Order: sequence, then C-alpha cells, then structure tokens
Amino acid sequence: MAGVLDSVNQRTQLVGQNRLELLLFRLNGNQLYGINVFKVKEVLQCPRLTIMPKSNPVVRGVANIRGGTLPILDLAMATGKSGIHDLQNSFVIITEYNTKVIGFLVRSVERIVNMNWEEILPPPKGTGRDHYLTAVTHLDNQLVEIIDVEKVLAEVSPVSEKISDGIVKEEIKSKAVASRVLIVDDSSVARKQVSRCLQNIGVEVVALEDGRQALDYLKRLADEGKRPAQELLMMISDIEMPEMDGYTLTAEVRQDSRMQDMHILLHTSLSGVFNQAMVKRVGANDFLAKFQPDDLASRVVERIGSAGTK
Repeated sequence: MAGVLDSVNQRTQLVGQNRLELLLFRLNGNQLYGINVFKVKEVLQCPRLTIMPKSNPVVRGVANIRGGTLPILDLAMATGKSGIHDLQNSFVIITEYNTKVIGFLVRSVERIVNMNWEEILPPPKGTGRDHYLTAVTHLDNQLVEIIDVEKVLAEVSPVSEKISDGIVKEEIKSKAVASRVLIVDDSSVARKQVSRCLQNIGVEVVALEDGRQALDYLKRLADEGKRPAQELLMMISDIEMPEMDGYTLTAEVRQDSRMQDMHILLHTSLSGVFNQAMVKRVGANDFLAKFQPDDLASRVVERIGSAGTK
C-alpha cells in the first residue's frame, strides 16, 4: 500500500491539462468509488481508534497519526450505508479538505487511475436530491462513483456561513445590489454555501454546475453582443469539476477576446502550493481555499469597491 502514493508529489503536472488522477476504493460492497489524488495525503491500515463520547456516529473515533490527532469518518455510514465492521482489515485515506486534515475509513483501496475531466460526468438524471455523488465515470465497464465530500462534511460538521460584523459596510451593500456574480461548482452544498454568503452581501448570484456550462453561458452572453465582464462582477469557479475543470475554463475564457477581461477567482478545497502557480499560469486573478465566509466576502467586497472606482 505504501507504494500506491509514492509518486503523488510528482503528479501536479496534470493540473491545468483538464486531467486528474483518482484513487479508487471500495466501501462495503463491490461498488468502486474515487477520490482526487490531490486531496490525498496518505493511505494506511486502519490505526487504533479512540471513541469520542457524544460525537457524531459517523465519526468512528480519533487516531494519533504522525503526532497529530485526526477524526476518522466512516465513509460508508456517512453516505447512508451500513458502517464498516472489520476495522482491523480496513484502511484510512488521510485527506485535506478546506485546509482541514480528515481520515476516511474505507474497506479497501484499489489503485490510482489517470482520467480526463471530459470522462467525468455529472450524476445520472433521476438520482434525486439526496444522493452523495458529485460525479461518475466508467472504467473497465464499471461505474465509478465520486462522492460529494463537501456534502458529507457539511452534515457531520456544519460550517458557519455567517459573515463577521464589519466586513460588509452599508456603502458596499448599496453598490452590491447592482452586481451579479457567476458561481461554478459541481457540489450542490458548495454552491449553496457560496451563494448564501454572496446573497448576504447583496449581490445577485448565477450558479452553474461545471466548467462546460459556465463557458457556454459566457459565450451566449458574448454572442448576444454583451461583454461578460460588464454583465458580471466576477466569476468564482471551483477547480475540480466534471467535463471541464476550473483551470481549463479559465484558460478558455482568457483566450476569447470577448471575455478575456473577466475577473476570475478560483475557489477550491484542493491543497498545495501548485495551486498558486497554476492560478498565474492560466491567468486567474485570485485563489481562495474554500469555504471561509469572511475571506470570500472580503474578496467580493474588494472587487465591488474596485469596480466602483472605474
């Protein structure tokens, strides 16, 4: 197992090429699941867990790993299935989401596969509103389900969406009502979190589910003779999305003279210094780890202020 992630640090060259690598794993049955390798710090045999009184049942306990204490979430239980019983023969995927390190308990870990984001598709129609999928793909005639981790974490440990007092002044709120912001994110929970934060500022929100939808939307505006940068205060886009990732979306926007002056903030749970380098490489204006309401609100407030001085 140690060899599975030996070369993770060498894989950042995939970013910006509309490609990703998935770490495949299983929960209780034969269904394959995937998680972006860039979110994975380590995979290890399930360590000894210490049960925490009054914690969410999904949290199977905490483990001491590399000198730190981490919560271990049963990913099967978190997605509505029966919990994993054989802890001794199970594995923990150590991940970093939104600057927080968390362990996910899984039954087995398979391998890493290299995929194109165009092969990663939105969940099938008819799956309802209560599913935990953010995307699906096919591999060797098998369906691979990619779990909406933001939804899992929001249910286990809800994040406050409240903006601290003093960040949004009345002067900004009066200007905000004339502004629209485009949000692009494949996670329904993340879209709602960002939307509510921006609506508290007073801006109008247009929310789309992936980079392809966003690019088509911007091109329609341009085809109608409108300048997207004048119609929209800014675009806040996730990085990892089905069909077209945020880096590719940004590069496509910058290559179209009708929309190349759009203000773009990349907003992601991915961690790593490569993010900052890629932000500059594809031409995004800014980068923010999600979800931090005060930081997000501050960037939008700053943008409203600078747009008002032009």
